[in-house]
Amino acid sequence: MAAVTPLHPAGFHREFSAAAHAAGFAAEQFGEVQGYPLTAYTRLSPGSRPRIYLSAGIHGDEPAAPQALLQLVEQAFFDDRCAWFICPLLNPAGLTRGTSENHEGRDLNRDYRSPQTGEIRAHVAWLRRQPPFDLTLGVHEDWESPGFYLYELNPDHRPSLAEPIIEAVAKICPVNFSGTIDGRPAAGGIIRPDGDPAKRELWSEAIYLRAHHTRLSYTLETPSARPLPQRLAAHVTAVTAAVDRFLPNPPV
Repeated sequence: MAAVTPLHPAGFHREFSAAAHAAGFAAEQFGEVQGYPLTAYTRLSPGSRPRIYLSAGIHGDEPAAPQALLQLVEQAFFDDRCAWFICPLLNPAGLTRGTSENHEGRDLNRDYRSPQTGEIRAHVAWLRRQPPFDLTLGVHEDWESPGFYLYELNPDHRPSLAEPIIEAVAKICPVNFSGTIDGRPAAGGIIRPDGDPAKRELWSEAIYLRAHHTRLSYTLETPSARPLPQRLAAHVTAVTAAVDRFLPNPPV
């Protein structure tokens, strides 16, 4: 694994908060770790709108993920089409170190079934106060993958967003077309695992969301070895493709 240049969480928090305020988001600090705030941003829209949740930064060695959400905020992507819920940096202590785990050496993305870490206990408490989400997008990176790929949790077999996301990202970033990715069967850059929470001993954020908050979830993974601008562009493209394809057919 190549070394990660740490992104300072305090500076990122100031930047994101300023951009989110200018874009009409309300900020809520739901926790704190190592002196760094854990903050959620919500932008509600008038009338009945689909609710979309996005998260990033749960692994501290994936700096493109939170930066991509910042870029989307700055581009005014989060408009009145939806009600938006964003947690852009779930592991600030890991981010400042450039490590996947938090300051205690814990993988936060395996701590959602019976949370032990302060970060995930606080995050779950915040999530429990939110309404159900119509779509969730987790923004990640992968040091071992040569190309972009994604996970889909879609237990109701609704029209899939996976293929349109892959098609859009393939224009600007290599896609991992391996038959096995991250130890799981894959096809066309898409992993569709058995997401039944009852069958999982350790829960990722996506599995927790599947159990309690959503019926349609995507985890987006850029290849960390690619240049940062390309990874940012891939994430922005993936989120844009997912939302644009989802909105013509929102839940009834």
